[in-house]
Amino acid sequence: MELALKIVDSQGCVLNHVSGQDEVVLVYRQSYCEGDCVVIESANNGHMLVALDEAVPPAMTYLTAPSHRFTIPFGERRRPYSTKAFEGQLHRIYVRSAHADEIAARRNLALNPWDDHSNRALFPHASANVETRGEAVFAARNAIDGEKANDDHGFWPYTSWGINRDPKACLTIDFGRAVLIDEVLLYLRTDFPHDSWWEQASLTFSDGETLRLSLQKSGKAQRFAVGPRTIEWMQLHDLIKADDPSPFPALTQIEVWGRDLVG
Repeated sequence: MELALKIVDSQGCVLNHVSGQDEVVLVYRQSYCEGDCVVIESANNGHMLVALDEAVPPAMTYLTAPSHRFTIPFGERRRPYSTKAFEGQLHRIYVRSAHADEIAARRNLALNPWDDHSNRALFPHASANVETRGEAVFAARNAIDGEKANDDHGFWPYTSWGINRDPKACLTIDFGRAVLIDEVLLYLRTDFPHDSWWEQASLTFSDGETLRLSLQKSGKAQRFAVGPRTIEWMQLHDLIKADDPSPFPALTQIEVWGRDLVG
């Protein structure tokens, strides 16, 4: 797979670039400026391991377009990331095509710390019909960023999806291709007594089936067998809040375990 990495500024000027076959590393020796982007380019769609900053663990993703642009976060948008991410004057960026055994392995297919609102090419992608006050620390992408600390809220590593007290809140996970799943894990946010929790929730899958889940007041992983089934997307919805004084239930993380369809 022919790959390329670029740093592009707000005017579209290429500040640095590197290309190669199957694996590329870009070292950028300047501080980022607002509007700078990291651009991934690939001659083919497919699975790739992506590490756009050394302070964020790499993740297996699936590229569905010739390029993907990740805008370096500043200000309020940076709050869901490690305080070490994107800082300083030395940055190492790394992308490689995935190995066959990695693609075939059972793993959390929902994980993508590089997701954001503008993402339409690097899957999985999380979206929601509501996010608390539109703040980055309560965005849908936080539910698939891999961060599981859940006894506080409002700053990294306590990222979460907040529903702004909306009982019609819905979270959608799009995988960008068909995948074979068998288990879903939910990590509720547990900053009690500030938080409440959901007693029930529903999962609807792209195959048309809906499952009803019973949830507990717990910050531990709540596991639900859901397959095996082949899907392209799923939704978490019909979130029923517990009878609790707090109006603030939230989701810290959702994991969707399974395998890619290969062969």
